[in-house]
Amino acid sequence: MALNHRYVRGGSLADPGTYTYSSCDIFRGKWVPDSSGPLYTSSSCPQIIRAENCQANGRPDKGYENWRWKPERCALPRFDARRFLKMMRGKTLAFAGDSIAQNQMDSLLCILWQVDTPINLSDRRMSKWIFNSTSTTIIRIWSAWLLHNSKEAVGIAPEGLNKVFLDVPDKTLMELLPSFDVLVLSSGHWFVTPSAYILNGKVVGGQGWWPLQAGKMQMNNIDAFGASTETFLTAVATNPNFKGIAILRTYSPDHYERGAWNVGGSCTGKDKPLDKAVKDGFIDAMYGKQVAAFKKVVKNSGKQGSKLKLMSITEPFALRVDGHPGPYTNLDPNKKTQRGPDGRPPSQDCLHWCMPGPIDTWNEMLFETIRR
Repeated sequence: MALNHRYVRGGSLADPGTYTYSSCDIFRGKWVPDSSGPLYTSSSCPQIIRAENCQANGRPDKGYENWRWKPERCALPRFDARRFLKMMRGKTLAFAGDSIAQNQMDSLLCILWQVDTPINLSDRRMSKWIFNSTSTTIIRIWSAWLLHNSKEAVGIAPEGLNKVFLDVPDKTLMELLPSFDVLVLSSGHWFVTPSAYILNGKVVGGQGWWPLQAGKMQMNNIDAFGASTETFLTAVATNPNFKGIAILRTYSPDHYERGAWNVGGSCTGKDKPLDKAVKDGFIDAMYGKQVAAFKKVVKNSGKQGSKLKLMSITEPFALRVDGHPGPYTNLDPNKKTQRGPDGRPPSQDCLHWCMPGPIDTWNEMLFETIRR
């Protein structure tokens, strides 16, 4: 099929001189070798946390830094930090959610740090950075489920267990929402932790917890994730005081082999992208629930649904088995990096992403999503 060369401006946040292909799906493509190297290095950004600074922690290979995402029908531009700051002049970009949101925010800060040093104005409520050259603010709000949660007893769910209220969006996020021009939402991985799910004030399900005498659960963790996505997207889209755009970044795939993170799962020795993703039923189900909820909310929200954008990274990054810290999460020179004689792997992180590394492409995709 020939490429449709119909150009469109990106919208209210777009650089006036920037145009994009309206027909190009930047989330469909392939990984290709790229000799230009990363946008920053492990030593050129003070924002990289120790657990994600793979090179500083002794990772011997660097090939994972030298791949580029190539959409099928167009090019994904290399991130231009000065143009991004110009586009976001006087505006606020917020990342809300779990530690993967932190990972992506840190990546963006590192890219921008190469052209301007931000001022750290963080407090207990949020991480906050300001780039004075353009008065651009980058914020991160911690919210594991993007919903209200509590450890207080609710019905049959005992005190101390996480209670996730599937119909109540996070209070802090909703209070701050009107001040954001762009909001990037990240959730999903906390739905594997022991929790009870509350809907309409009643306990309807759980993960890693459910009393036998309670009978059959109404909702498992995958269904609960779908319900949560509907709740916070609806709250964002229908908030009359939020005039910006909200970008749902889809489920970040992990690559634990031979078990989950807490039972000896491993990604040791992975040094290049997969040619074809290994099917994972759980990840596929979580991604499916997320996309279905997004489409439902956009449809049901009418004109307000135009505030919502989908950043569909799950399938492209299912191929990046090489991009996680694995055993390289600390400086210990004596740390184990190979499986032992009994076949057991060393301590691994196959969930978060090395910096620099594949996660930097998320922010190139984010740039394009905002511009459109």
